[in-house]
Amino acid sequence: MKNLRKGSKKLLNAWAFYDWANSVYSLVISSAIFPIFYGALTIIKDAEGNKIDDAVRFLGIDFNNDSLISYVTAAAFLVVSGLSPFLSGIADYVGNKKNFLKFFCYLGAISCIGLFWFDLDYLWFGLLCYFLALIGFWASLVFYNSYLPDIAFPDQQDKISAKGFSLGYIGSVILLVLCLLMILKYEMFGFEDEGLPTRLSFVLTGVWWIGFSQYTYYYLPKGTKKAKLTKNVLFNGFKELRKIWKSLKQNLQLKRYLIAFFVYSMAVQTIMLIATYFGIEELDWGEKDATTGLIVSILLIQLVAVLGATLTSKLAAKIGNIKTLIFINIIWVLICVYAYFVTTPNQFYVAAASVGLVMGGIQSLSRSTYSKMLPENAIDTASYFSFYDVSEKIGIVIGMFMYGLIAQLTGSIRNSILFLVLFFIGGIVLLFRVPKISE
Repeated sequence: MKNLRKGSKKLLNAWAFYDWANSVYSLVISSAIFPIFYGALTIIKDAEGNKIDDAVRFLGIDFNNDSLISYVTAAAFLVVSGLSPFLSGIADYVGNKKNFLKFFCYLGAISCIGLFWFDLDYLWFGLLCYFLALIGFWASLVFYNSYLPDIAFPDQQDKISAKGFSLGYIGSVILLVLCLLMILKYEMFGFEDEGLPTRLSFVLTGVWWIGFSQYTYYYLPKGTKKAKLTKNVLFNGFKELRKIWKSLKQNLQLKRYLIAFFVYSMAVQTIMLIATYFGIEELDWGEKDATTGLIVSILLIQLVAVLGATLTSKLAAKIGNIKTLIFINIIWVLICVYAYFVTTPNQFYVAAASVGLVMGGIQSLSRSTYSKMLPENAIDTASYFSFYDVSEKIGIVIGMFMYGLIAQLTGSIRNSILFLVLFFIGGIVLLFRVPKISE
């Protein structure tokens, strides 16, 4: 098929639709059903529902269940950090970004399906699937994000980036609701208990991801072919990364923005990853069903995030991207302080709605702001976005490590949440130092 022209509505919508396809991973696997499933599988409780033991034996070593999944998560992000500059450099050099996007999409989706067999007796296989699913999701985003300056003009990027996140939130909520109906109303669907429909949720996630991404692949251009893949090209990604690092010395605006993004992103991504675990361990659910309550709060986050991404895009158009990001980081500070005192489900719902409002906005605007700051003559956009994604992933590793360390030293997740305020304050200070961009 002939490539669609840059800025065309059909091309922009096709690009944004990949968010609809892949965001089910973020919600079902990363945030909602899998964390609850993992907790139920690894925590031993007494007849009254009180926790007795949460130790998990893996490779002959006893781990705390939360620590084990955190280690696997951190290891996967480290792998993504190493792969991103390597693969994105190759993709830009030989011009086949779409093939790489497909590969990691299929790797992640098939690994989600593999979680159907997650079991303590075959823990290595389940953790491997979780590990590969995470790599597939985040590595595919390197190539997906890098398409933004290729398919959209600067004045379109904020709006289409926000639309992508909005589609992702809506699509993932639809699938989560379907999965939730299967789990809570399992008898109506002919299941003996909630175990099988929970596992089928992982299968549906993979099928959804693969199926809906085909629309995106049909319209996205393959890329401008530059050269054949040779041995020298295998190391081109690292050369491109080093070149971009050097170029930041001449681009003060981009350099300062990346540093600010690196700092506040540590806190944002960490909160998104541990929100469910916070709800499981720190709240007094009383007679309420914790599983249903947690999923309701996650749904609330997703739905409000749609509004947040849209409002953020409109606010940025009026006062500018950097000022908007500063404003959002201030709200994050207030949310973290409030979360420190949260003890009841209703308070948690308020915190969840607040997180949703700023989560969608800060993600979409951070991406489009970076895209606007790229040099106008930049053709190696995947390498630039690889640098962006590597910054984000290393930030996640540091954020998760600090979260775990503070929780271990103080014995409370609450103290970790409060500690994250420092990252947001640091991000605010650094954003004030970013030179004004051309909107």
